[in-house]
Amino acid sequence: MSEVDFRMSGAPLSLSFSGCGFLAIYEIGVIQGLLDQAPVILQSAQKVYGASSGSIIAAAVVCKLSLDDVQKCFYEAAKDTRRTIFGPFSPGCNMVWTLQKELYQILPENSHQMATGRLFISLTRFVDGQNVMVSEYHSKKELIQALICSCFLPVYVGFIPPSFQGVHYVDGALSNLQPHSDLEAAITVSPFTGEIDICPRDCPAGFYSLHIMHSSFQFSIENLCRLGYAIFPPNSQFS
Repeated sequence: MSEVDFRMSGAPLSLSFSGCGFLAIYEIGVIQGLLDQAPVILQSAQKVYGASSGSIIAAAVVCKLSLDDVQKCFYEAAKDTRRTIFGPFSPGCNMVWTLQKELYQILPENSHQMATGRLFISLTRFVDGQNVMVSEYHSKKELIQALICSCFLPVYVGFIPPSFQGVHYVDGALSNLQPHSDLEAAITVSPFTGEIDICPRDCPAGFYSLHIMHSSFQFSIENLCRLGYAIFPPNSQFS
């Protein structure tokens, strides 16, 4: 974790969780660390942003979900990918349905009210690839639809994109991997080494870094391995 001055300005504080597939488990660990060491950061964040699987982590913060329940949500989805030899590309794999079922179980009935105005979910509009940030939800079902849209990586999880408020969207990380506003003091979180506030620190400072989709990614063997784990969760971590 980098040394971040959380008192750096009078600007509103926000949190941003990057898209990271099954490495969302890392972001769950970050939340637990903040709960243990600096709970005021989670409590005072006026806006919590998330893209792809990071949107579920952001929802966990805003809706005060049990981290064990959120972890189970990803474990169940991971199990679904390992049922056949082709993993998520198998016709019998339906991670979207698994995630949706788990979210209905763990989100409270008033989750849409808790999320409106505070939870900002990154979506990629299917028709033109433009990024859309949504923060208003009229029901628990609508909130879950937004989360599913943000996690829908075409081909990987299916071919027909889901919809939110009548518009089809796909994975929010495709257009904004690390969503936040430049008008706020944002604490960014990612399981990939890069120019991020909270992330693994296992590469030399001078390592080549790629800036893509509003985020930073350092080229290293470790990061490439993490990328593989994000898509194909290993048995040792998802038993």
